[in-house]
Amino acid sequence: MNKTVNINLAGIFFHIDEEAYLKLQRYLNAIKRSFTDSQGRDEIIADIEARIAELFSEKIKDERQVIGNKEVDEVIAVMGQPEDYRLDEEIFEDEPKAASQKPRTSRNLFRDTTNSYVGGVSSGLGHYLSIEPIWIRLAWILFTIFSSGAFVLIYIAFWIFVPEAKTTADFLAMKGEAVNISNIEKKIKEGFDDVADTVKNVDYQKYSDKVKNSSTTFFEALGDVLLVILKIFVKLIGVFLIIVAGVTLISLFIGLFTLGTFGFMDTPWVEYFEVSNHPEVPLWLLSLTVFFAVGIPFFFLFILGLRILISNLKSIGTPAKLGLLGVWIISIIGLTVIGVRQATLEAYDAEVITEKQLLPVTSKDTLTIKMESNNRYVKHLKHRNDYKIKRDAQGNRIIVIQDIELYFKTSKRDSMVGITIEKKAEGRSYDEASQRAEELDYAYELDGNHLLLNGYAITEYASKHRDQEVNVILTLPEGITVFADENTSGFNNSWKYDDYITIDNKEGEYIKVVDGKFECENCPEEGEENDWEYNEWQDDDEVKININSDDQNTNLKIDEEGVRLKSEEVDIKIDENGIEIKTDN
Repeated sequence: MNKTVNINLAGIFFHIDEEAYLKLQRYLNAIKRSFTDSQGRDEIIADIEARIAELFSEKIKDERQVIGNKEVDEVIAVMGQPEDYRLDEEIFEDEPKAASQKPRTSRNLFRDTTNSYVGGVSSGLGHYLSIEPIWIRLAWILFTIFSSGAFVLIYIAFWIFVPEAKTTADFLAMKGEAVNISNIEKKIKEGFDDVADTVKNVDYQKYSDKVKNSSTTFFEALGDVLLVILKIFVKLIGVFLIIVAGVTLISLFIGLFTLGTFGFMDTPWVEYFEVSNHPEVPLWLLSLTVFFAVGIPFFFLFILGLRILISNLKSIGTPAKLGLLGVWIISIIGLTVIGVRQATLEAYDAEVITEKQLLPVTSKDTLTIKMESNNRYVKHLKHRNDYKIKRDAQGNRIIVIQDIELYFKTSKRDSMVGITIEKKAEGRSYDEASQRAEELDYAYELDGNHLLLNGYAITEYASKHRDQEVNVILTLPEGITVFADENTSGFNNSWKYDDYITIDNKEGEYIKVVDGKFECENCPEEGEENDWEYNEWQDDDEVKININSDDQNTNLKIDEEGVRLKSEEVDIKIDENGIEIKTDN
């Protein structure tokens, strides 16, 4: 059973084995003796302790883990022994500076506030990408302009999640230099009139290069290449995640502050959204719910992409993660409830017959049918399945429906024309759909034998649009003559089913009901118009085309021999020999 000791290293508490503690203490004492007369000794020791504490923090998995000899030895291997780099400065006082290769490691991303205008993000990215900060700053400005300011959100995210370089170890890691005793001492002494420029780890570097060159084999070099390729691939994945998540978050952010704010303004666009077939919730609440439900997963993908690129990225903290998870769950539940409500908005259809009566028009009369418009509601008559929002004479908002259809039936028992007004609507329940159908206001007028039908219907704004429509059914006695105005063509039913009959594009003509169907005496025969016959067939791997016109006895033939157009008056032949034209004259 080993005794453990609690230590405070650079403000961080660790549980360390007593034997490991003694080894660490001897190591730190040796370092302190190395810097007895060094300028900036206290700063060097503080940064070294901070670096050791950082390495310990990376190795422990939970707060109860005890640091042993293994962890101490690994930290010493990273930091280096004091005797490995300590040089007698006086020996090299008059010597020229020895050229040495600086050991390089992978760079970590920090915010460099020592060379910053706002938060040090651009300067930190400049160190990380080996680019001058001025170009990074220029890129931020251009991206912000082209994204209408939305790119500022990404800058703020970097500002929040990328840690600031505070210690000497942070500045070394930011520039890709090994964070060991030698580099920490050198970095601090650079601040004291560049005294430490002559203190280079020449012997240690030379020894390390020899060991590395002698021990590196072909397969190790191949492994290094593959590892570099893998790291590049992983970095590209991180960049891809950042771009996709960033663009999505920016789009959601713009959508939230455009669509969401419409709910607080009285605009025509909002009116159509409110009465359309959409969930009956405020627009801003729907936008906010979608923003959280979609945006929070992409926010974590954005953080994941940053973590792939930045190994030392600060965590947003467990409370923030749990809070975002709770908001996301609430948003998903909210969208589920909204979806269920949306699915029931049109669960029931209702048909209501609001009027059914006989008109004083007999089978001996001629019934003229015409659609009527209204300058306030509908100026141009056209059958439409959508709707318009207008104002009535009192300035109240109403919904104008143009889904009006005209149906015809025949009857041998009745001697007068019958009219039926059938209204339809949808709703969450049958009673709601029926009430909505009854609220439709539709009118017609009979002036003598002229039946004037409104080409529209209106309903209250509060009734909303739920596929309301009006069917006008006319029951015609046998032998009656009907004249349907041409403006009824878009409203007449064109499907033959049950006992309905159709006008068959005979608007503007006098048609008579004979034996349960319309007949037209003065209408042109179907064969009187130029009907072209098109034939195409394949015979013996040859394609031939004939187009015949019966009324003019004209034949057009296209085959491998060429093109030939023949009629009674002219015979035209086009082939490889040219154009030949024959006429009767």
